[in-house]
Amino acid sequence: MKKMSNVTDSALKTITLDNGVISVGITNYGATIMHLHMPDKTGRVGNIVAGFATAEEYRGNHPYFGSIVGRFANRISGAKFELDGRIYSLSPNEKVNHLHGGWEGFDRKIWSVEDVNKQSVTLCYTSKDGEEGYPGNLAVTVRYSLGKNNKLLIAYSAVTDQQTVVSLTNHSYFNLSGFEDATIYDHTLQIAAERYTVKGIHNTPNGKTGSVAGTPLDFTTRKKLEKDIDQLRDDRGYDHNYILHEHPPGLYSPEEPLPKAATLRHEKSGRVMHVYTDQPGMQVYTSNWWDGSITGAQGIPYVKHGAIALETQAWPDAPNHPSFPSAVLRPGDVYKTSTAFELLVD
Repeated sequence: MKKMSNVTDSALKTITLDNGVISVGITNYGATIMHLHMPDKTGRVGNIVAGFATAEEYRGNHPYFGSIVGRFANRISGAKFELDGRIYSLSPNEKVNHLHGGWEGFDRKIWSVEDVNKQSVTLCYTSKDGEEGYPGNLAVTVRYSLGKNNKLLIAYSAVTDQQTVVSLTNHSYFNLSGFEDATIYDHTLQIAAERYTVKGIHNTPNGKTGSVAGTPLDFTTRKKLEKDIDQLRDDRGYDHNYILHEHPPGLYSPEEPLPKAATLRHEKSGRVMHVYTDQPGMQVYTSNWWDGSITGAQGIPYVKHGAIALETQAWPDAPNHPSFPSAVLRPGDVYKTSTAFELLVD
């Protein structure tokens, strides 16, 4: 859980993107997706993401509902990394690990709002040199756009004045029933990944990769989430990074479509979500530690396995593993990556 952040209510803004079928609510607190409303196969509209009804509520404790997390998404082991012979110590906000940017990561910052219209909004934040222990002043831009094709595109970019490490993601949790079903057991998932990063102690990679074949992690073909989730007792569910490819982000051509990473389905509602990204990894997390203590915008408590996060990202702990795709950003280069969520009804 995150500690409270000291901001004034007057600084918070809410923007709604709407294409006539889907509407997305975004607040500049954490550049957060607050709600995502879409119809089911009967035309009934529901909010398919976990979150709160007002921007002010995001100031309290919550597990990164819909937020942009950074400067580095996921975990950095030992809360430190070495870059060009210098060791940088980060805030250890998850026991010995640094998680999702630290105590006051990008999810706890007020972003400036620019270029707003009915279909898109651009948000900007500058992370100062030394913030949470990271080197360099990092200027970050995130653009949300909702097209007529029912694709919600998240485009990230960043530049730095010193060498640093960067991995940004959106931490939305999805329940395609609109939380009419309390859990996501009836959802099916398919992932375009045959390998994953093997974890060692403290829930961080041990530097090795493994095959998903013959394990509960295998989603190479469509599978219900309930089928194997109870086999993952140490993690209480899925909390694993799937390897989509082994190249740094930003290498795809903008003229080409983003590669598909995953498809999530809920048969009863007919809702389908395809995930596309150029990122090298995707963390699949099934809300393993939700305990019903938070009631969201849908008016129901959020319980264990109540939603799934599909976090497109660099590989976890990449700064500490030279064999992993690089997450280093240097002055003069541009961090640039995109993820799209395509929302359909069967």
